[in-house]
Amino acid sequence: MKRLIRNDGTKATLLVIQGVDLGTRFKLGTEPAGIGRGVRNEIRILDTEASRQHALISIKNGSYIITDQNSSNGTLVNGTQTQSVKLSNGDQIQIGRSLLLFSSQAIDEDSRYMAEKVDLISNEDSNHSSITHEVNHHFDSVILDTTEDTGIVQQQAIQNDLQALYRIAEASVSPTISQEELLKRILDLTINTVGADRGCMLITDPHSGEVLPQIYSSRDKQKTGPRMPVSHSIVDYVLNKKQGVRTSDARRDQRFEGGGSILQAGIREAMCVPMQGRHELMGVIYVDTTTAHPEILLKNGAVEKFSEEHLRLLVAIGRQSALAIENYRFQNAMLKAERFAAMGQTIATLSHHIKNILQGVRGGSYLIDMGLKKSEEDLVRKGWTIVEKNQNKIYHLVMDMLTFSTERKPALEPGSINTPVKDIVELMQARAEECGVQLKCEPAEDLPESVFDHEGMHRAILNIVINAIDAVEGSEEGIVLLETKYLAKPDQILILVSDNGPGIPEDQINKIFNLFESTKGARGTGIGLAVSQKIIREHGGEINIESEAGNGSRFTLSIPRLDEDNPPAPAP
Repeated sequence: MKRLIRNDGTKATLLVIQGVDLGTRFKLGTEPAGIGRGVRNEIRILDTEASRQHALISIKNGSYIITDQNSSNGTLVNGTQTQSVKLSNGDQIQIGRSLLLFSSQAIDEDSRYMAEKVDLISNEDSNHSSITHEVNHHFDSVILDTTEDTGIVQQQAIQNDLQALYRIAEASVSPTISQEELLKRILDLTINTVGADRGCMLITDPHSGEVLPQIYSSRDKQKTGPRMPVSHSIVDYVLNKKQGVRTSDARRDQRFEGGGSILQAGIREAMCVPMQGRHELMGVIYVDTTTAHPEILLKNGAVEKFSEEHLRLLVAIGRQSALAIENYRFQNAMLKAERFAAMGQTIATLSHHIKNILQGVRGGSYLIDMGLKKSEEDLVRKGWTIVEKNQNKIYHLVMDMLTFSTERKPALEPGSINTPVKDIVELMQARAEECGVQLKCEPAEDLPESVFDHEGMHRAILNIVINAIDAVEGSEEGIVLLETKYLAKPDQILILVSDNGPGIPEDQINKIFNLFESTKGARGTGIGLAVSQKIIREHGGEINIESEAGNGSRFTLSIPRLDEDNPPAPAP
């Protein structure tokens, strides 16, 4: 079960990027949320190496804090074991074998009003700004040029640029939940690296080919500020020439003609570079700054807030950003292809099972029709038996698929596990006799009450009992034994289903819980055991199998005993 926390306007999430719950996203609200495999956790992960109550996420002073709850394996944040730590956007949390990616709300907030923060102005550059420098996007290894004549200061600048590119590359390959988050991460690093006041990314729409603002960011997160003007002419120039350009409106100011230092504020400089990928032009990065120093030192009549080195670095960042977008889109395309392939396989498998069931219904209906025509009651009764049997098959198939595909919270109610066990024995007794199988029940008299999903637990046990009856059908003195036990020390309840059938081949034991994996050939759907495992794990338990060729099999369903008033302590 993957439970979503109540959302009170926050956008923070936890995305499982490694583990049995891979791909599951949990929304974080304002209330504390427990993380663990216990059924009472708001963030429930089905990792057997996670403690029942592993960690707690809460909000303190506007920030999310994760605190370890004395778990057995500890809680790691970015590879470091911690007791309590403030979470930042992009942090990776390891719990057991599961890895969760933390994303803060700021990403979505900025992405939501991109169109309102950026103005594409057609004639802005011609009236106010002029290009002061250009750099081709194919500048090879200029940043890495460390000749003997390179001075200490320049070497330090090169080192700083390499560190910046490394941080950009690291952000590009970090797991992310959206393209917007990826670009926002890169843009924030870019603004800080080149010393810009704000910036935006304009991305080419793959369908229309139009370049539109998608991501905006500002150095001062608290200050709204004016809308960011972006020269449409400059953007078109960069896209057509594939050149990175640096612009300034200082040359248009007559007060700079003397070439000296003057009192001036508000001189706007900008840089725009292409985002050229392996195969296509993805868009542009546009950053600007407003010089606010009381005195500006002029160099050849131009403001030097952005240097040639800044432009070259930004060109490299543009290239890295484009590659990151390409990789993200490729991974998404591969994921969609895999999902479509899995969907096709699922549909084909289900269609096959449904076809077989419908053939049985048609056969039974034919016998009923013949019996009615001939007024033969026995023939009608035989036909109806076949129809009824196939009705039960289609019912169980549909219910199993609904249970498997739906993420739900178990409806926990107090009661004894012995109740669904006895109900199942009573329900399946007639079928067992029809198959020549003895169905026995030995419930534990000292079994304490617990809280569990009665309907779900009934289905989990029923599927395994049906599987056991099918395994011994046709054998001499076939026996299926259903037992319950209570282990006081670990505080666990056990449901055991044993049979004296042929056993499960060793190479198939690890596969039988996979969807559509069946040892019964055409008779089985390969869904029932997968559903049983899912339900038991929703209760924080596991299913273990003991089987030997020729000596039958035993399925042990173990679940923690849950109490409404006293939840269990974390698992050791």
